[in-house]
Amino acid sequence: MTQWVALLIAMAAVCAVVLSVVVLRQRRISEDDDPSETPDVIEYMVMMIGVVYAIVLGLAIAGVWEGQGSAQADVVAEAQALHEVKERVQVYPVDVRDRVRSDVDAYVRYVTGKEWPYMRDHGDLSHEGTVLLDQVRTDVTQFDPRSDLAAQAYQPVVDAIAAADEARVSRGQSAGATMPGMVWFGLISGGLVTVGLIFTLQIRRSARELLLAGLFSALIAFLLFLIWDLDAPFGSGLTVSSDALRAIL
Repeated sequence: MTQWVALLIAMAAVCAVVLSVVVLRQRRISEDDDPSETPDVIEYMVMMIGVVYAIVLGLAIAGVWEGQGSAQADVVAEAQALHEVKERVQVYPVDVRDRVRSDVDAYVRYVTGKEWPYMRDHGDLSHEGTVLLDQVRTDVTQFDPRSDLAAQAYQPVVDAIAAADEARVSRGQSAGATMPGMVWFGLISGGLVTVGLIFTLQIRRSARELLLAGLFSALIAFLLFLIWDLDAPFGSGLTVSSDALRAIL
């Protein structure tokens, strides 16, 4: 079952629960009940709670979206640094150049093929990926440049590897969920309270009111799912792409 199927099921379930409560509650209301008797203060409180919760949802979405963009920027920076390594070693002797490029390709293949699923399942970097990047660094640092061109390219190549390692570490820090549990408690409880406030306004069983209640509850469920999905940049939904690294091969 994909996450999008799970989302549709969750939204449908929330709508069904809310509409069922509305219908069952309506059956227990006497015919002489007047919905216009709802105190004005209740309408004001409902409006204020809805506004506050909307602000909290907006801040949460902005935070996880920024984290998603930062994770993608780390991947691009890592890819650019590794690309610089492959290009700058062209002035090295053939055997050293081919070995460095081969080890860079091996690292990229492992990261895009195996480390991406590992980050999704474990929320951290794999040890094998670190070993492969260390091998690239060893290839470069153990080389003794004898020509002027090789000597000039040596330090930029070392710096590029350091930049790739820094971007990799930053990518690992973004691998897991970043939203604290207390924030999730506030988002979920706030959603339940906001949806529950529908019933304080003495909603009726008219088609228009039931439709609005269903759409409102489905919207809350969708926004919470969106925050949860974006909170894991390397998860299985709206994930960070590895295309920038694949382009190096």
